Amino acid sequence: MRLNNKKILVTGADGFIGSHLIEELVRRGHDVRAFVLYNSFNSWGWLDQSEPDIKKSLDIFAGDIRDPHGVKTAMKGCDVVLHLAALIAIPYSYHSPDTYIDTNVKGTLNIVQAARELEVSKVVHTSTSEVYGTARFVPITEEHPLQGQSPYSASKIGADQIAMSFYSSFGTSVSVIRPFNTYGPRQSARAVIPTIITQIANGARNIKLGSLHPTRDFNYVADTVAGFIAVAESDQSTGEVINIGSNYEISIGETVAMIADIMNVKIEIETDDVRLRPDKSEVERLWADNQKALGLAGWKPEYAGHDGLRRGLSETIEWFAKPENLACYKADRYNI
Repeated sequence: MRLNNKKILVTGADGFIGSHLIEELVRRGHDVRAFVLYNSFNSWGWLDQSEPDIKKSLDIFAGDIRDPHGVKTAMKGCDVVLHLAALIAIPYSYHSPDTYIDTNVKGTLNIVQAARELEVSKVVHTSTSEVYGTARFVPITEEHPLQGQSPYSASKIGADQIAMSFYSSFGTSVSVIRPFNTYGPRQSARAVIPTIITQIANGARNIKLGSLHPTRDFNYVADTVAGFIAVAESDQSTGEVINIGSNYEISIGETVAMIADIMNVKIEIETDDVRLRPDKSEVERLWADNQKALGLAGWKPEYAGHDGLRRGLSETIEWFAKPENLACYKADRYNI
């Protein structure tokens, strides 16, 4: 299914990945409705920083993914739904798990229920590599067991299962996209790469971090966005779970060293206990098998391997280093 002449709803459009996805869809000439979280400031989140021509092209719907009536209203007239709205901070899920069930599980239920009733042509539901927990084998395929090692990951497992149940039970056209650790401009400082960059960019040389030994599969945001579009357009993706990852494993410690090298600084690392996950909750290893994405959707990462990661980090650092962007972050405070 091509997205040309389709009305596309993107939930979570005001967030990190969502704003990049919105911009790319508009640049490609698509008709896009952006679902942003209602607030009294009339803020569109990161979309407020989009180019004027992009903002003029947008159909904005301000609402709350937890409200079934609002969700259904937003979806009326739409052919395709790219569902990104979620609570994603793992530390926050430790002390406010109830909000994750309401937003991630019930919010997804609202999406697929409305899609069923409105006969939407395609729903792409966003999962996360966190649902795999610590890798039992690598690279991680879509058949890897699911392990809820945090309330966040448990809520996303529930959301994934709700989405797929509507495909199995009612024939709703659902695909589940499972991005690994996306990074890039605009990412929250609750994530490790912006945490490192913002501390260094603000002049710190004693960098506060959590565990350094876990490994991750970092995926540059442009690749993740391309993955969403490829999965949305692939008829073969319906009823499938698809990893979107770089197929390159690197430790947090090695990532810190690479960032410091690109920024040409010498740093010392201080373990900050508040940034450590509980022992059994820490995901020790993530490494994506991305062959299914290539086979079903024709997607492969442009920022792959060591060189691709270095290139993506360089572009990310360049964005964060701009004073107007760095000013959006509170690098002297731990961002839960």
